[in-house]
Amino acid sequence: MAKAAKTAYVCTECGATFPKWAGQCTDCGAWNTLEETVPSSAPEQGRFAGYAGETPASIRALADVSAEETSRISTTLNELDRVLGGGLVLGSVTLIGGDPGIGKSTLLIQAMSLLSEKMSTLYVSGEESAEQISLRAHRLGLPGDKVQLLTETCVERIIQLAQQHKPKVIVLDSIQTFYTQELNSAPGSVAQVRESAARLVRFAKQTGTSLFLVGHVTKEGALAGPRVLEHMVDTVLYFEGESGSQFRLIRAIKNRFGAVNELGVFAMTDKGLKEVSNPSAIFLSRHEQQVAGSAILVTREGTRPMLVEVQALVDQSPLGNPRRVALGLEQNRLSMLLAVLHRHGGVGMFDQDVFLNVVGGVRVTEPAADLPVLLAALSSFRDRPLPMELAAFGEVGLAGEIRPVPNGQDRLREALKHGFTRVIAPKSNVPKKPIDGLEIIPVTRLSEAIDAIT
Repeated sequence: MAKAAKTAYVCTECGATFPKWAGQCTDCGAWNTLEETVPSSAPEQGRFAGYAGETPASIRALADVSAEETSRISTTLNELDRVLGGGLVLGSVTLIGGDPGIGKSTLLIQAMSLLSEKMSTLYVSGEESAEQISLRAHRLGLPGDKVQLLTETCVERIIQLAQQHKPKVIVLDSIQTFYTQELNSAPGSVAQVRESAARLVRFAKQTGTSLFLVGHVTKEGALAGPRVLEHMVDTVLYFEGESGSQFRLIRAIKNRFGAVNELGVFAMTDKGLKEVSNPSAIFLSRHEQQVAGSAILVTREGTRPMLVEVQALVDQSPLGNPRRVALGLEQNRLSMLLAVLHRHGGVGMFDQDVFLNVVGGVRVTEPAADLPVLLAALSSFRDRPLPMELAAFGEVGLAGEIRPVPNGQDRLREALKHGFTRVIAPKSNVPKKPIDGLEIIPVTRLSEAIDAIT
């Protein structure tokens, strides 16, 4: 009688292995993340065997390693180059995650079509057939005579064909569909995703081939699979945007070759994704008349300042526990700012529902949004519109002080560029030389900012 294969339970968050199922992973503390899997029967010495032609590693002194700047190649999509840190680095591995149907494959087939004019490219699909990819390219009006296609899910076969054709850029869509023959588990399992990615990353580093890995996301919005996948790659990009919205945002979460938190803005059209070179124009509503509860925030995403409209609605609450709802901002920070407004501004909203929204689906994480948030809430609470030519930025401390934020002068110039003539800013961010056409209102306390709008 054949002996039954032993099973193990692997955490989908950290990849830890356990002999029995448990509700919580003891390594990372995540709940309900253990999944049953069958361990590989392959010997350990065969799992990490190199491929044919792999250059053996050698030890070198740090001083002997060339420190010249890494050369970059433009993808011809300026917004994609921005989030990549200025262009594509040969030998880099980029992981792109996002909801299904948000435009990951569309963006990559556009990028491959443009890059194929400069170098050899390969698009590997494990989910779609070659006919489906060709139909998408034809619908987008892309020239496909130089883009090479491959429909394969075996990692060893992909590496073998890549060694023969030697493409400089490879797209693998998606990493959850690929598998390695060294493991017995099904494609998409934690072990397969981790091992397949490790082999592909090693191939990219040894040959100088740039890889784009497409990853699925969970219902919480995080990349599916083990978190170790994010540590293997050089760059992690997240595709953001509402399904019913025309605009798509690409945010850099990790980048070994550039700045993090860079933001690329695209518009979805019938001809694919089009770049939005001036994102401030789409995030400003430009009301025909003054409306209460609207404030203009001068934020900064990566290296680019942007103007974003913050809208607040304050209404009498019928509940014993008033609601605090924030879209695009952290909800706990909104509750904290309302407490500061009550303590140091003399305005209490403890019996009011407060709803906050950042126009355009932008997610603002920097503290420079504190002051505009309070101004918008105060405007809605008093039903007094703010001046249409007014913008603001600044961090609000628990003691009621207005703290400076980085790159204040760049924010002021961006506000003037879009027609705003008055800006409420922290006193430390006010430049020594005045800016022609711009009135800067310096404030050091929250009470001073409130007095400036009354």
